[in-house]
Amino acid sequence: MFRFFQKFRWPDWVILGVLMAFFGYIWFTIEGTLNYSWRWHLIPNYILGWHTTREEYFANILLQGLAATIRISIYASVLALILGTILGIARCSSNLTIRMLARTYLEFLRNIPPVVVIFIFFFFLSQQLIDFLNLERWARGIARQDNNAVWEFFFGEMRRFPSLISGVIVLALFESAFVGEIIRAGIQSIPKGQREAARSIGMSHGQELRYIVLPQAMKKVVPPLANQFISLIKDSAILSLISVQELTYKTVELVASSRMIFEAWITTAAFYFVVCFGLSRIFARLEKRSDKQ
Repeated sequence: MFRFFQKFRWPDWVILGVLMAFFGYIWFTIEGTLNYSWRWHLIPNYILGWHTTREEYFANILLQGLAATIRISIYASVLALILGTILGIARCSSNLTIRMLARTYLEFLRNIPPVVVIFIFFFFLSQQLIDFLNLERWARGIARQDNNAVWEFFFGEMRRFPSLISGVIVLALFESAFVGEIIRAGIQSIPKGQREAARSIGMSHGQELRYIVLPQAMKKVVPPLANQFISLIKDSAILSLISVQELTYKTVELVASSRMIFEAWITTAAFYFVVCFGLSRIFARLEKRSDKQ
């Protein structure tokens, strides 16, 4: 930490001082003008609670929401990558019908507000799929079992499993449009000479994609895909509108029950910042390592 501050020059200290003065002004304005009473000492209890009967700590409402957000983001990113890769390949297809269908899907999602897209997919696709597969009944059966610790580790409380799946499907379908365009750009960046060379040695179109095009394209699109994954984590907050109990939804519940408006939302913002900033630093280091190799 001391080495970090040694790199600061006088303009950095000026900017830091201005920022501290600004946040200090906001702090005292809220406390004075709004007559708001800060209760920061209660926030840790909503992150980690103490069970008096069992005499052990448990994940309270904010930590439960953070865990749900992380689960949804991981599963949705994997599904979005699969769907986006298919869409990216379809966008580069020689078949005009396939190209137009893929482009219609992408343009539809990229030019409509996310909130509208979330509601459309939830009511007309995700919820219908859950009802068709009877996932709610299956999840309740798992929740009644005694040895469901593994299920709860990966999916949280199993009674809310359908809600989790709804959030994953809806978020993945929305984000796949952006992933598809990234994959399409990566595929089109591969020189045509390499494709012609693959065909000259007898490779089929599928073999050309599998062994020549996609490995190189995926390596090139890692940085934008990493940024899209970070955006997906922030976009997951929209799922609170369809009652998916992730971090934002849990924060709304906390604010409604405790009236700690600023403490709850500042803590939630800090959670999002730590996760997203930490991932951005990890991805930056991985990118540097890949450039050196």
